[in-house]
Amino acid sequence: MGFVSTLLGILGFGIGVSVGLFIGFYLFIYSEPEDVEDPVIRPFDQLDTTAIDDILPEIPLWIKNPDYERVDWLNKFILDMWPYLDKAICANIRSIAQPMFDQYIGKFHIDAIQFENLSLGTLPPVIHGIKVFQTNEKELVMEPAIRWAGNPNIVLSVKVLSLHIRIQLVDLQVFAAPRVTLKPLVPTFPCFANAAVSLMEKPYVDFGMKILGADIMSIPGLYRYIQETIKKNNAGPYLWPRAHKVPILDPSTVVTKKPVGILHVKVIRAMKLLKMDLLGASDPYVKLSLTGERLPAKKTNVKRNNLNPEWNENFKFIVKDPSTQTLKLQVYDWDKVGGHDKLGMQLVPLDSLRPYEKKELKLNLKNGSDVDDHHKKQRGHLVVELTVVPFKEESASFKGSFSEYKRYESGIDQPPDEDGAFEGAGLLSVMVIGAEDVEGERHNNPYAIVVYRGDKKKTRMIRKTRRPFWNEEFQFMLDEPPLKEKIHIEVMSKRSGISFRSKESLGHVQINLSDVVHNGRINEKYHLINSKNGVIHVEIRWETV
Repeated sequence: MGFVSTLLGILGFGIGVSVGLFIGFYLFIYSEPEDVEDPVIRPFDQLDTTAIDDILPEIPLWIKNPDYERVDWLNKFILDMWPYLDKAICANIRSIAQPMFDQYIGKFHIDAIQFENLSLGTLPPVIHGIKVFQTNEKELVMEPAIRWAGNPNIVLSVKVLSLHIRIQLVDLQVFAAPRVTLKPLVPTFPCFANAAVSLMEKPYVDFGMKILGADIMSIPGLYRYIQETIKKNNAGPYLWPRAHKVPILDPSTVVTKKPVGILHVKVIRAMKLLKMDLLGASDPYVKLSLTGERLPAKKTNVKRNNLNPEWNENFKFIVKDPSTQTLKLQVYDWDKVGGHDKLGMQLVPLDSLRPYEKKELKLNLKNGSDVDDHHKKQRGHLVVELTVVPFKEESASFKGSFSEYKRYESGIDQPPDEDGAFEGAGLLSVMVIGAEDVEGERHNNPYAIVVYRGDKKKTRMIRKTRRPFWNEEFQFMLDEPPLKEKIHIEVMSKRSGISFRSKESLGHVQINLSDVVHNGRINEKYHLINSKNGVIHVEIRWETV
């Protein structure tokens, strides 16, 4: 029986293998595969409410909102840098937290507080999109959408009465939408002076916390209390319009000095000037300039054949830094042929003047060299009258408190009434920033011309561009506010070299200055007249004294 069973087993195995191979070969050769059905793809508007609610939180913002841009390259950069960023951030956290922990040592029977483990995990934050805003100010505004579902390993060990208590943070999730503002933009690397960060809405923060292995966040009411505390105490101080400002550059390296007042100079007379001509007396005139300015010097009229001339001429200068600027007065003898002979000079520091105080000075003229004039002949005297008038909002730029200084006009200390609220002299500053889409028929070498009250000022010419950037400022000192006046700005193009019809207009605009006087400042882009798509960017300020 044993032999027969073995024989039947061998025969059965052989027959089974043969039949299986035959059936498999038949199915492989003669059977036809079934078509694989494609998945059903439907647009959002055809999905039911449940399906939309399930997938909507996972859709990136650059899909839901066209204002957001994809930043896959930035996420790839963060992913590759995350191991190094993790160590750097954790080291910074340790250095900040350790002094705070030391304050509690010895209190409440606490013997030691330290991080047993501190790592942000292997999953970096992901930026789901970024939105960039364009403004007329010198700033760059960005709003990234940040989501971080991390796996941190943060364990804090607290030793109390010889008992080690381990506090562990797990399953951290942070969703935030900050606004990052880089301003002002400056021509010094990294090209912005400050970074301001604010939250556009309260962030979503979720995490688990274990103490001695027990999840305390499962305690009823505690989870909601901790969530509200985080949103109120941590996010509240940074909610827009509040912001956390981080200085990037030293303010002294990027500060731009702006006008703080006006210096009124009256050149009255000169006495006992030197006789420089062989025949007759000298032909004197006075040349005035303010240090720290690149503007051309101002001059009085020439008084012919006179050693004791009287001018009684008035001049105005814009003051930017009264603590360092100096008025330079030079007296010359005018000559028809050759250079003019210097009769003498004198310097008057502005920090020696008191605001609003009219001061008459009798100055001894010197030769202006380093050689001592004490033992040389006298060069005469120059009599001038000086008055420094600061702008109302810049009074602190001058030394001393303005509460002790009084103007001499009647009623100056009384608040202005409604009819006289915009009276008084001031400074009109016109900043021509740039233009866009300016195009000429024959050439594109744009420059801007500013015309006001017959005074014409011009920016530099930039060659071969439709988007010139000038960023040049022009200033006009006025005796009264320009309430019913306009300023004319025209963009021109000039062909390089000599040619017929070398200049052409690319467009112009007339700006009503009443808005500038009422608001103090405007910063707008204006469409150019007689231009297809041209736009000019102008900032205008009015500062009263």
